[in-house]
Amino acid sequence: MTVGIKDVARVAGVSPATVSRVLGNGVVSDTLRAQVEAAVRETGYRPNLSARRLRSRHSQTIGLIVADIRNPFFTAVSRAVEDAAYRAGLRVILCNTDENPEKEAMYLRLMEEERVTGVIFAPTRRTVEQMAETSRSFPTVLIDRACQRSREDTVVLDNAAAAGVLVEHLYDRGYRRIAGLFGNASTTGIERHDGYRAAMARLGLPPAAVFIPPAAEAAEAELRRRTVDAGEALRRPEAIIASNGLLLMGVVRAAGETGLAIPGDLAVAGFDNERWTELVGPGITVIEQPVEAIGRAAMEMLLDRIDTPDAPVRKLVLNGRCIVRGSTAKRT
Repeated sequence: MTVGIKDVARVAGVSPATVSRVLGNGVVSDTLRAQVEAAVRETGYRPNLSARRLRSRHSQTIGLIVADIRNPFFTAVSRAVEDAAYRAGLRVILCNTDENPEKEAMYLRLMEEERVTGVIFAPTRRTVEQMAETSRSFPTVLIDRACQRSREDTVVLDNAAAAGVLVEHLYDRGYRRIAGLFGNASTTGIERHDGYRAAMARLGLPPAAVFIPPAAEAAEAELRRRTVDAGEALRRPEAIIASNGLLLMGVVRAAGETGLAIPGDLAVAGFDNERWTELVGPGITVIEQPVEAIGRAAMEMLLDRIDTPDAPVRKLVLNGRCIVRGSTAKRT
């Protein structure tokens, strides 16, 4: 039976990341180093070629390719990945794609040229669908986006369930005309749209979903269009769900500029528990994503994949937490 880093970690009573730091001459306490070295001797662990590449100084680098660093979700996940990589003795190359498949292809080529040890990647829908047909010289872990045919390990939020939670919360508060704004560049927006539609159907409500580019300005333009004159009030939703932090910011900003009170004229809910959502107006109801857990899990999956390239592909689905604030106060 092949002995891997997980086996050493179990015997030493530490995490796989700690074992990797010790093997890679990373910074750890003398006590932890002694525990791991004793476990290596006890298990008879012999690093494979990929692990030796990890420890080699010229290859102690991973790539982190995110869709939009302005999106608070990716900012927080990037910090979590960087922290975990530092603890594992790895450097990080951060790339921002702006949801552009051409930039994604360019950065993937860069990762090949830099001979990185592995990549953590949040791809567009178009790129993730193509990944099953291509091969790379480095292991890849997908975050936030997934594909049924993908051969990569994946860490994602249960997006459909989270969107359904927001719909049901608004319904329980008395709202019936519930609209949704969804980005269409990634599988995340599609999954949240599907969860929204399914929840609306369960409650017997007609959906009113709009797919728009994942930017705050696009959300503002859409809301202004719906409130351009008095007649629009007949079709104006009672509540809006925004599928990411930038769209949510755009909705809140546009509501203020068009004179709509939150929640008196319009209830608002969305994703990502950023500081501003707590401070604006009555506070904005959001789904809080476990960003630190996503970053840590992605790094551990990547280290595991480096250690055991032929292990079965894994998909970790995490749950969000609904934080209720004044923007979805009970409808009177």
